[in-house]
Amino acid sequence: MRVAVTGTPGTGKTTATDALAARAAAGDSPSDRLDIGDSTLEVVHLNEVLEDEALYTEVDEDRQSKVADMDALEAWLEGRDDVLIESHLAHHFDADRVAVLRCEPETLETRLADRGETAAKASENAESEALDVILGETVDRHGLESVYEIDTTNRTPEEVADALCAVVTGEREPSAGEVDFVGYLT
Repeated sequence: MRVAVTGTPGTGKTTATDALAARAAAGDSPSDRLDIGDSTLEVVHLNEVLEDEALYTEVDEDRQSKVADMDALEAWLEGRDDVLIESHLAHHFDADRVAVLRCEPETLETRLADRGETAAKASENAESEALDVILGETVDRHGLESVYEIDTTNRTPEEVADALCAVVTGEREPSAGEVDFVGYLT
């Protein structure tokens, strides 16, 4: 089983997957593995892999970010099954199920500003969220039957972890297009 957790930066991907991993650690299993139902998944924080393995092509100075080498990341993931891949890039790779975390754009902008992002970057990400950019890319690649949209706006990390657990175990039905933030743009 390969599960991807994706979403616009600031939607809570790392926080929620870390909350899920903390549960596993509390159960005396290694914190990089999740025992959920009948599945044991390795947690892969793809942004850490990108950084640690230098799997980027350049640094975008304007955005203060590294440009991912998608082919190199795909090669790194090759042969890795039973993984939970977490990143705003995770939907670009093969997965059985994809959870797309969503967040109300104004809340997202505040989260990004609070963690030190520039106002321009926070605004760009909020606009991307309102336009459903990552959701659209995910549905295009994986189909509606494999996508699980989760609104994190008013949920704690533990509640988002619960929703992710339901995705992994198959206790939740696929959903896409139920969250609507387009009003942010007007």
